[in-house]
Parts: sequence; structure tokens; C-alpha cells
Amino acid sequence: MSTAKFNQWLNSDGTENYKCRAWVNFNGTGTVAIRASGNVTSITDNGTGNYTVNFTNAMSDANYSGVVSCGYTSYAAPNIGEGAVPTASAFRFVNRNQQSGSAFDLEFNMVAIFR
Repeated sequence: MSTAKFNQWLNSDGTENYKCRAWVNFNGTGTVAIRASGNVTSITDNGTGNYTVNFTNAMSDANYSGVVSCGYTSYAAPNIGEGAVPTASAFRFVNRNQQSGSAFDLEFNMVAIFR
């Protein structure tokens, strides 16, 4: 059996179909642990609520879009993900309490990278 390979996804009209290039779902409390991922080699814990998602295969450049979703089973306060300048090999973000502005660890962190 052979494996088909190609350089890009195309729509029926020939335009490029952009897709998710990397994704990860990880626990950000205690010892940071990846639950499931695609094209993510590891997570770096940079301090309270501050993480870097490291790509297995680097992006062609840093001009991608990183989408962060996060939550905690027993924490009801609104939270936001604050991004840093992306690089081709990693995406860094910080979870912050929207009311106080303080950084904090969250149990559920989901990141998707589109290019």
C-alpha cells in the first residue's frame, strides 16, 4: 500500500483550503500534561498560567493564527488568553482572570493553530 502525499489542500475552485496545522488539549495545573495533540511535541510551563506550545514540525513562518480556549471545573470567573509574539516553532500564551488581571493556572487549555 502506498501513501498519497501532496503540498496543500485545495477547494474545488483551486483556491487554498486553510486548515488546522497544530492542536493540543492539556492540563495546566500541577504537572502540566498533554491529554491529546497533533503536531505538538511538548508544552513548556513558563510560570503561573504562562505556557508555550512547541510544534513538532515548525510553521513556514510566524504569520499564523493561534486560538486559545481554557476553563476550570470549579472556577466561575471569566478568563482570557493573552498571546505573546508567535514564532515559527512555538506559540506562547498566558491565562488571566478577566476581573483581576492576575495570571493563573487552568485545568483545561485547548489551542489550535491555523495557517
